[in-house]
Amino acid sequence: MFKKKKMYLAALVLTVVSACSDNTSTAISNTPKSQEIVSSQSSANSISEDKTKEVLDHHWKAFMQNNLNEVMADYTEESVLITPDETFKGLDAIRKNFQDAYTKFRKDKTAFQLNKSVIDRDVAYILWQAKTPTFNLTYATDTFIIRDGKIIRQTYAGVANVFEK
Repeated sequence: MFKKKKMYLAALVLTVVSACSDNTSTAISNTPKSQEIVSSQSSANSISEDKTKEVLDHHWKAFMQNNLNEVMADYTEESVLITPDETFKGLDAIRKNFQDAYTKFRKDKTAFQLNKSVIDRDVAYILWQAKTPTFNLTYATDTFIIRDGKIIRQTYAGVANVFEK
C-alpha cells in the first residue's frame, strides 16, 4: 500500500508540474466535469509580442492622425475601454469616445509626445503627453490587452492643465 501511495503522489506531482509549464498545453480527459481544468486557448506560445507591438504602433499612429476608421479597426464589438469618467463597451461606444477626443485633439493643432512604450506578451503600456491650444495633457497613460491582433481591453488616465484665457 505504501508503494501505491508513492506512485499516485509521483503521478500527481508530474501532472501538476507539467500543467504549470509554459511550453505545453495540458488536456485532461476522462475527468468528471466538476473537476475539469479548463485552460485558455491563448497559450504562452501563441501570444506574439511582435503582433502586440504592431497593433500598438498602428493604434498610436492612427490616433495621432485623428484617423477614426483606422483607430476603430483595432477594436472588436467585445472590446472595452475604461477611463476615469466612463467605461465604453463595444464599437459604437468606443467610436463615440474617440469622436469626442478628436474635437479636443485637433490634428492640425496638437503636438503629441510618446515618452514610454512597454510590451510584455499581450500587454502594451504607453506613457504620453499632448499639447493643444486649450490644454496641456502633462501625463497620460494607456494600458492595452491585445489578442488576435485586436485591442480587447484598454485603460486610459490623464492629467490635463487647462490654459486660462
